[in-house]
Amino acid sequence: MPYENLIYEKKDHIGLVTINRPPANSWSLAAMEELESILGETEKDPEIRVILLTGAGEKCFSAGMDVADATKNPGLGAKGRDLWRRVDRFEKPIVAAINGHALGGGLELALSCHFRIMADSPKARIGLTELNLGIIPGWGGTQRLYRIIGKARALDMILFSKRLDAREALAIGLVHQICAPETLLAEAREFAGALAKRPPIAVTSVLKAITAGIYEGLDQGLAMEAEGAKVVAASQDAIEGFTAFFEKREPVFTGK
Repeated sequence: MPYENLIYEKKDHIGLVTINRPPANSWSLAAMEELESILGETEKDPEIRVILLTGAGEKCFSAGMDVADATKNPGLGAKGRDLWRRVDRFEKPIVAAINGHALGGGLELALSCHFRIMADSPKARIGLTELNLGIIPGWGGTQRLYRIIGKARALDMILFSKRLDAREALAIGLVHQICAPETLLAEAREFAGALAKRPPIAVTSVLKAITAGIYEGLDQGLAMEAEGAKVVAASQDAIEGFTAFFEKREPVFTGK
């Protein structure tokens, strides 16, 4: 179905979602509802194995909340918090291709994704800058940032509203890959394509186990890992994996 705020394209087991609200690609209630719809669609679509998320234009991945829209929709803050949580817990990998600034809620969305690839642009910066306005990150930034880069660095970024360029972000593990702006989407597609070739049932089982450990604790994570091990052992993909190993060829996984 067509969307007004997002562009959704499907190709080679990858669902490409483009935030199409330039120049800032900020999040309105309507845009969030569209993302909810896309997530619901991709959850049920066996052909989609990876989601690639980026922003339209060259200036911004996303600058966060649409403040004007928030004045008309007081529930926008809670909506963003719940939706970014859904992204974080999604059972298919989501890759953020950060094409420009990712600030405030925009970085919080990228933090919710499983992987982050950033354009090494001279002007692009990422940061949680809410304290400059006398407010705090409200879409999960206080929780997810320190889990990725550590408590002290996260506090330094948040309390001083620091903005990092791509190389600084890479150095502290905030993004896991950087590339030239003109090759960002191609390299992100290549990475997503490699993910899409991995066994889908096993990928989902790993994501579920890690998510359970983060949200529910070590014991629940281990229980989910044990459950996943049983599921994959009974899959056709496991048979294909072992067969390909003994036949000395690349496996072709079907998600069955």
